[in-house]
Amino acid sequence: MQFKSLVIALAAAVSMSAAWAQAPIVIKFSHVVATDTPKGQAAERFKMMAEKATGGRVKVEVYPNSQLYKDKEEMEALQLGAVQMLAPSLAKFGPLGAKEFEVFDLPYIFPSKQALYNVTEGPIGKGMLQRLESKGIIGLAFWDNGFKVMSANKPMHAPEDFKGLKMRIQSSKVLESQMRALGANPQVLAFSEVYQALQTGVVDGTENPPSNMYTQKMHEVQKHVTMSNHGYLGYAVIVNKKFWDGLPADIRKQLEKAMADATTFEKAIAQRDNDLAMEAIKKTGKTTVYNLTPAEQTAWRTALAPVQKEMEGRIGKDLIGAITKQAK
Repeated sequence: MQFKSLVIALAAAVSMSAAWAQAPIVIKFSHVVATDTPKGQAAERFKMMAEKATGGRVKVEVYPNSQLYKDKEEMEALQLGAVQMLAPSLAKFGPLGAKEFEVFDLPYIFPSKQALYNVTEGPIGKGMLQRLESKGIIGLAFWDNGFKVMSANKPMHAPEDFKGLKMRIQSSKVLESQMRALGANPQVLAFSEVYQALQTGVVDGTENPPSNMYTQKMHEVQKHVTMSNHGYLGYAVIVNKKFWDGLPADIRKQLEKAMADATTFEKAIAQRDNDLAMEAIKKTGKTTVYNLTPAEQTAWRTALAPVQKEMEGRIGKDLIGAITKQAK
């Protein structure tokens, strides 16, 4: 009887051990935008490809729209291991101590998408991602969300139209300098709080790619949009270094392939989704969309030109120069 009990106990232990061995590796992927944005769709694409490539050995749980953490909280959560993966906007790395990432916030530094890709997909971009390792972070890829437009409840045709406006920005010294150069008062707010702040008049306006503006319904509380394309908004997909280094080598390789697929997918849909979002905003009739004339574009560039010089000490003159050269 005792022998039989021992056999049963051993069988149960083996069964439980097998169950533990088969338990999937969970990756919590948190982000702050809607699922139907380029970043949101790419996160879902990565989930699908990662789970397929690993045969279910990895389970990716995607948490959009600040469900888990707001802007300022998510980076700390990653470093502590509360989540494993994020795709924060590039401005988020400045407060972390990686000030060079704020170069992407400089107004008019990228004349085109191809100029941008020359940087993010070349040695400069790879080198910037590698510098995150000292922060306990592995940079996996750059994701794209295109160029930003300005919105407010008054027309913004010339730099002087910004005088006195309270404009929401991400936490970035470059973006602060940009808004002050236009005569506006920059207000740092979490992305999840922007709609209500616009609705209640806590801020007068903001800057965003059209897809973010439309999916967060900001156009419903903003009467005017200017197609300024003055700045760029992109993301870095990052993972907790301790978690990543602890993965089996074959799993890591499969996840890298899944990320490469999601990145190609994301780049392909980013411009399309922004174009569709702007058309949808126009169709609502709630927001007047304005295209700058060549003379007005020149005035904006002239007003914002000092920002680059002002930020050389913070970001690095050599890096700005290298990017300007590579972006041509």
